[in-house]
Amino acid sequence: MMGSSPPWERGQLPSPCLCACSAMWLGSGRGRSWCRDGSQARGGTGCRGGAWPGPGRVRPRRWSWRQYGSKGPLLRWQLPAESRSTRRCRPLPKAVRDALEHVHEEVVARYYGCGLVIPECLLSCRILDLGCGSGRDCYLLSQLVGEQGHVTGIDMTEDQVEVAKKHIAYHMNKFGYRKPNVEFLHGYMEKLGDAGLADESYDIVISNCVINLTPDKKAVLQEAFRVLKPGGEMYFSDVYASQRLSETIRKHRVLWGECLAGALYWRDLYSITEEVGFSPPCLVTASPITIGDKELEGIIGDCRFVSATFRLFKVPGGSRAGPGQVIYNGGIMGHERELVFDANFTFKEGEVVDVDAEMAAILQSSRFAEQFLIRAGASATAAQGNCCKGAKEKICNPFQLLEQLAAPGPACCPRGTCGPPGCC
Repeated sequence: MMGSSPPWERGQLPSPCLCACSAMWLGSGRGRSWCRDGSQARGGTGCRGGAWPGPGRVRPRRWSWRQYGSKGPLLRWQLPAESRSTRRCRPLPKAVRDALEHVHEEVVARYYGCGLVIPECLLSCRILDLGCGSGRDCYLLSQLVGEQGHVTGIDMTEDQVEVAKKHIAYHMNKFGYRKPNVEFLHGYMEKLGDAGLADESYDIVISNCVINLTPDKKAVLQEAFRVLKPGGEMYFSDVYASQRLSETIRKHRVLWGECLAGALYWRDLYSITEEVGFSPPCLVTASPITIGDKELEGIIGDCRFVSATFRLFKVPGGSRAGPGQVIYNGGIMGHERELVFDANFTFKEGEVVDVDAEMAAILQSSRFAEQFLIRAGASATAAQGNCCKGAKEKICNPFQLLEQLAAPGPACCPRGTCGPPGCC
């Protein structure tokens, strides 16, 4: 049985880094949590942002919680972190850090996710969390959407759902809400209809490293598309492979439990989302996954794995037009001066940015519409970008993003608005 103290205090788990880097680190094997700049994470403060830890520190890979609750998690082994990446972690907005401090300690102790999947512009939104576990992120989002918003968490593990439900009254009282704006359901993300979730009932669907654990990923995306309102977004992190996996890898029990055997080939994400009806995926971030076990390396061969965050939008057919120019008004809390939308587009307050037809349609049809002045037609300098000379293709490949993040050069290039529409 799980004890009353957090699992990382009992030496079972590393404590989570609650920063926007969506990673977790251990220092000196003592159960401390270290962020990429080598600073120790404390509570919900997150890291200061910085380079990845150098040799001598170890990184636990992402975890799979195929069995958790009273049975305990399947923890990934620790791997050396010797990446040369100089990517800097984006600090969490103060509102998110403060919200994390208000979550009940048992909910945090029984939460086995890694990092955070928190999009922007959430006030009054209806959000669905696929694989919510004990509800930590749901209670965090409950504060960010406000009393007029709503958060639903669904999970296949009854024990975890019961933990989440047990603390609803505590959190509503803590937040000063007159009535609950959260609910927790036991169910499966491939069959949201069985849990009573109606068509076009949510503004945002989030997910953190759970889709790889289902054999039918298309069904999950179809269900997410169905429950999203027109203009709605799916914002999620997961594990992706550099190639389609062999049957040997897909049926390997250890690799499946480690979130690797179920990893989707990254190009297949683009084809599946097109079939489902989403706009082309927007790549947000990417982090490497390294295999340190010789036996498993032999089974995997030359296949590589990456943890990546994407955002998908349910763009109405009539919203699709041509390229345009947009100006961000700085109205999103915590992102007043700059909104890093994805790996290709960063919007600074008051600056004119050329966008392709896909991004123009996303901004025009989504909850972000009120935050932008949108004009049809891009300038002749659209291919020039902010700082890079010459045309530069849009980054769609998470493995290419990793290479660019690790390469020396201007940091603005991977995240700028350089280049014509396209997919590297």
